[in-house]
Amino acid sequence: MSRIVYLNGDYMPEEEAKVSIFDRGFVMGDAVYEVTSVLGGKILEFEGHMARLERSLSELQMVCPLSREDWLAIHHELVTRNELVDGMIYLQVSRGNAGDRDFHFPPAGTPPTVVLYTQSKPGLADDPKAKVGIKVISIPDLRWHRRDIKTVQLLYPSMAKMAAEAAGKHDAWFVEDGFVTEGSSNNVYIVKGSKIITRQLSHDILHGITRASLLKYAAEAQMEIEERPFTIAEAQAADEAFFTSASAFVMPVVEVDGAAVGTGKPGPVATRLREIYLEESLKRTV
Repeated sequence: MSRIVYLNGDYMPEEEAKVSIFDRGFVMGDAVYEVTSVLGGKILEFEGHMARLERSLSELQMVCPLSREDWLAIHHELVTRNELVDGMIYLQVSRGNAGDRDFHFPPAGTPPTVVLYTQSKPGLADDPKAKVGIKVISIPDLRWHRRDIKTVQLLYPSMAKMAAEAAGKHDAWFVEDGFVTEGSSNNVYIVKGSKIITRQLSHDILHGITRASLLKYAAEAQMEIEERPFTIAEAQAADEAFFTSASAFVMPVVEVDGAAVGTGKPGPVATRLREIYLEESLKRTV
């Protein structure tokens, strides 16, 4: 069965979906996106992702083209039409087609381009890597300084993932001015003693939806949290490390730049936080 996608108000087989070569998302990377996870046919963290979408659009002086009710209806329709059980829904909004390539924004009233599609990932919550942990390398953070806006400008993160793969590892952590900012597509944390340490929110990192929920659940579980930058050396000397993202949830990190973190195996804090996050998030699906 061909996957059904959503494009500018219509549902259609993916083979029929067409976007102009002059679309700003294509020629300028002038677009934002969100990815929501689906478990058991239910959508996780919907309100958080929509709030961030609205913020990203506003920061780029773009109007949100649909209401949250409309967005939710489209998400549900795509789940139903594609019989999605476990996986993700990708949403992208570009500034639209101005009729030609131009550095200036299109005239006011130019319709945005809205695309949504599903990605099936059976067993998404049972990723075997969560049981053994992942290994990461560090690379300089050479991205622009509005990482808080979730744009489609993902070339450098893609290059980071390829660098990690070439090194025989799973992912890369970005380092700027001596401190870790975030992972290639995730927020990062270390655990030292009883304390969870993660970088505070700013323009330097993406304001992760999973991050926000996890810190809330950790605080409710009486875990101590310190929001500050940390170094690669601190990570290597930590008791545990992990990252969070919408599709990986909570993922233990067991090696940083060739040095084992803690015992070199997933630790109790990351393991418990993954359990808590999945338990609590599944109570709040839509």
